[in-house]
Amino acid sequence: MARVRNVLFTAPVLILFLLAIPVIAELATDIAQQTGLTRHDAAYYLDPDLLNFVRPGVRVKIVSATIAQDGTISARFTLTDPMGVPLDREGITTPAAVSVSMICAYIPAGQKQYKSYTTTVLAATLNKNPSQTQAANDSGGTFTKNGEGDYTYTFKTKAPAGFDTSVTHSIGVSARRNLSEFIEEPEWKQVSNDVYTWVPNGSAVKVTRQMVSTKVCNNCHDPLFAHGGSRIAVELCIMCHQPQTINPDTLESQDMPVLIHKIHMGKNLPSVKAGGKYRIWHRGAWTDFSDVGFPSGVDELKRCEVCHQGAPQATAYLTNPTRAACGACHDDVNFQTGENHLDLPQISDNLCATCHIPQGELEFDASIKGAHTIANFSAQLPGTTFQILRVDNCLKGQKPRVTFTVKDKKGSVIDVSKMASGSLLLAGPTTDYKQYWSEDFRSKAVRSGDQWVYDFTQAIPTDAAGSYAVALQGYNNITINPNTRQATSVRDPGYNAISYFSVDNSKIAPRRQVVSQQACTSCHNFLYFHGGSRQNVEFCLLCHNPVTTDSSQRTAATLPAESINFKTMIHKIHTGAELETDFTVMGRSQSVNNYNEVGYPGDRRSCAKCHVSNSYQIPLPKGVIAQVAPRDWINPLLPITGACLSCHTSQAAAAHAATMTSDKLGEACAACHGVNNEFSIDKVHAR
Repeated sequence: MARVRNVLFTAPVLILFLLAIPVIAELATDIAQQTGLTRHDAAYYLDPDLLNFVRPGVRVKIVSATIAQDGTISARFTLTDPMGVPLDREGITTPAAVSVSMICAYIPAGQKQYKSYTTTVLAATLNKNPSQTQAANDSGGTFTKNGEGDYTYTFKTKAPAGFDTSVTHSIGVSARRNLSEFIEEPEWKQVSNDVYTWVPNGSAVKVTRQMVSTKVCNNCHDPLFAHGGSRIAVELCIMCHQPQTINPDTLESQDMPVLIHKIHMGKNLPSVKAGGKYRIWHRGAWTDFSDVGFPSGVDELKRCEVCHQGAPQATAYLTNPTRAACGACHDDVNFQTGENHLDLPQISDNLCATCHIPQGELEFDASIKGAHTIANFSAQLPGTTFQILRVDNCLKGQKPRVTFTVKDKKGSVIDVSKMASGSLLLAGPTTDYKQYWSEDFRSKAVRSGDQWVYDFTQAIPTDAAGSYAVALQGYNNITINPNTRQATSVRDPGYNAISYFSVDNSKIAPRRQVVSQQACTSCHNFLYFHGGSRQNVEFCLLCHNPVTTDSSQRTAATLPAESINFKTMIHKIHTGAELETDFTVMGRSQSVNNYNEVGYPGDRRSCAKCHVSNSYQIPLPKGVIAQVAPRDWINPLLPITGACLSCHTSQAAAAHAATMTSDKLGEACAACHGVNNEFSIDKVHAR
């Protein structure tokens, strides 16, 4: 931000200046909006004149490409800012130079993956492994300026004599604008990628490779970027990451299906579970993926469609299984010897689809969908569905009567007395839960037609006020694949149903929404905690409230207790490896759950990735209470402090929060970090 200093204002000038502030702010907002910036972008807060001059961002677009008869490869492309204004590649007539790199590759006849004309040779540095020829950007070509922001790049690399003009060719480009002189922000913010595909003889493009989309990757990665931020589109990544590219030091394939499957399997790779590591030596350093955990857990790794969706060839994994792709996850299979493959060697991919058809007659068979069946989501499960119809006798001091249904997915009534687990929870108040209790309904619920009625034995406290919540949880144990060697008992839980009611005849007020189920499942795909009986984030809040800790599961030697308040848990879990303090929660049966190594795939500064409707902004609504925090720097933690110190876990951050807190008056956070203030949450988290 521009700073005004050493200026003496007379009264009239000062008045004019103050009157001009809203105009300046509005001008800055207009320019930011025109350039596609939001308050979450660091550039949004630039001085309006500087913002208008720089116009942060870059857009690269290849408009045509040719390969001459002598093999000369050229591509014409444009460079613009986000408003479409041409950029000077050399940074002479427009702010900041733009570095441009290109790769040219083709898909050989009868094949499905790229092979690059542009390559480099890399030698091993850790051992005496043979050097490897890898796909790479072209180096040493020439740029010709056709006009403002309009260029032609002529590759130094030439296509070989007799190259096939009838097959698919692609040129990929990465453009990076260096605006470090003007603004500090992630490198990927000033990067643009594009891929141009054509057939040199002029015929239509019929063969492409589009198995996954960048949009789907960004469901979790927010955003996808690699190689210092210069690669932000998976469509470009696959041009280098194909069978040509082998890491010379490890001899590991860098082919995209191998690399990505192995990275996402991480700690669940059979080779890693057996004590090995999956790591790559690149540019003088190890990148170790051996501790990577998939956001939805090991079972979710079986759900191929989490990534394979939203692309023209997203279902190719069902019809074209390969040893490389499948063996990347199942890396204990030796296709040459047949080990862990029913002793059946496979010397090519020709017969893979013979046994591994898309879907067979039964789950858990050799078909692709069958072999990837998740037991807890088996089609054999009858299903358990909950619905709360009404809550009567629910004023303070009374014992609530809850009428509800429990049915299978066909609509048949389930006998709750035979369920493996079933309970009703009451919690309140909804302004911020501070008490809850649970009662098992299975033995005392009375059937009335297709409904069940349960009377709580515990009354609502006589000092209760406002609104409370009642919720259902439970499951059946079902044997799937009965009378076979694969017979197994599986939990069949119901999705938590929640209903709100008033305890004092005031207007019913549901608990405020801070995050949404959709936001969580955009990355996790599904929530499935405590054996599957907790699936609804709205339900989680009932128990994981400000006054709850893990004290019931701790021994005297492991005290003090840890807060399991929802905002504390979620912030700290997702901060993970960036925590400056330990975060270990004792779970059921005194299980030890440490989250200090969790890696978040996105950018935690993006509060809106999880929060809905600006719910992270301050001040918070009335009624939000302090939390018990025995292991934190401050105990108890006031509401805003509790949220912020869950990510900012240093002692210095805690000292700052304590300094800005009054025992009598509360938190002063909004004075600086409020929506329109100098250090607003959006501004300090801008990227």
